[in-house]
Amino acid sequence: MDGTILVADDDRTIRTVLTQALTRAGCKVHATSSLMTLLRWVEEGKGDLVISDVVMPDGNGLEMLPKISAERPGLPVIVISAQNTIMTAIQATEAEAYDYLPKPFDLPDLMKRAARALEQKRTTSPATAEPEKTDDLPLVGRTPRMQALYRMVARVMNNDLPVLITGESGTGKSLISHAIHDFSDRRTLPFVIATGADLVSFDGPSDLLAKARGGSILFDEVGDLEPEIQARVVRLIDSLPSDGPRIMATAQRDLTPRLDVDGPGGFRSDLYYRLAGAQLDVPALRERVDDIPLLAAHFLSRAERDGATLRRFSDDAMAQIRAHPWPGNVRQLENTTRRLVVMSPAEEITRSEVEQVLGTFAAGPRVIAATDKLSEAVEKHLRRHFDLQGGQLPAPGLYQRILRDVEAPLIEIALDATGGNQAKCADLLGINRNTLRKKITDLDILVTRRRKLM
Repeated sequence: MDGTILVADDDRTIRTVLTQALTRAGCKVHATSSLMTLLRWVEEGKGDLVISDVVMPDGNGLEMLPKISAERPGLPVIVISAQNTIMTAIQATEAEAYDYLPKPFDLPDLMKRAARALEQKRTTSPATAEPEKTDDLPLVGRTPRMQALYRMVARVMNNDLPVLITGESGTGKSLISHAIHDFSDRRTLPFVIATGADLVSFDGPSDLLAKARGGSILFDEVGDLEPEIQARVVRLIDSLPSDGPRIMATAQRDLTPRLDVDGPGGFRSDLYYRLAGAQLDVPALRERVDDIPLLAAHFLSRAERDGATLRRFSDDAMAQIRAHPWPGNVRQLENTTRRLVVMSPAEEITRSEVEQVLGTFAAGPRVIAATDKLSEAVEKHLRRHFDLQGGQLPAPGLYQRILRDVEAPLIEIALDATGGNQAKCADLLGINRNTLRKKITDLDILVTRRRKLM
């Protein structure tokens, strides 16, 4: 390993350890406790790699990254931080850091990452380098519940413990699993989502392992797996080699009341204990109301990036948004915000517009009289919808919106009638079970085991 490395950290011990290790590896090292000195070195053209702390006496290392990038495009920066939360990792990624390591870090690991960064700089010209694409923030929230969740994610992401992620539909369980993978040492390896269908065939488990190649396997909604599939997952986990993939799973509710229950709805305790090495509970949106304005603003900004006009919520509209129970959680809030962006003719989204959209979710078919035929009730609803537009045509895409408004209550009622059993519900509706599961996800339908209506 050769090259010049700039080290910025206010901890003298860390500066000394890094200087000695990097010098022994063949590098030239400049070390400082000042971000201003670091920036001056960068401006002078020194350094092939920067290793910087975040919290420094004269500033924030993350805030310095755009300046370094503007001054020296293509200069890799490895961020190290004692603020080892998922938000720090996310901020480092958003600021286009080459890599991020929480303190205390493993020195040999840091040396390997530094060597890779120097090698990449030698083989990639800044003029032709294609910037790495960054996704939207995988998680948005500042409430204590979310901050506690971030800390848990940061603690588990770089160990091999299996992780069970629980939470209602639409809370972001899959985003949590992606964050654990994407910010871990396995991020360059595949992330594979497995369903019961992937394990039905004899070769299913071996095919999954071949796809994952030491990355991560997520068993989505593990609580819905049939007993024989649960047994296959147990055998798969028990057969994992030492360099096998990390195992994660999601479930819509706490599985412990179902452990070793005979018959439908039971869950194997041996599988549960293999999955729950660490258990993360993602709060429902109604349990973190103070995050709603932040999330809504995030979705409005995303809509603008996708080409829509920038909108904002009036104070009354936001009060209505905060007061809504959001049974579909963050996914429902996102879909609602999208609809409001399309429907609102003005820059400011009003309370009445919010009530209209939320009213379609909450109260659509309840206006149907007992003597009405379904077609007559739908006609009344549609005429009222057109009348509410104030002489204007509804927003484009009306056909799909109306189908969605009819489809959602149909599936909800069918689920009620079958006690939440998705296999029976799919049979009742005459559709494939995978199709039903996709519609449940797309329509923000909360599935719970419940009393059968018939």
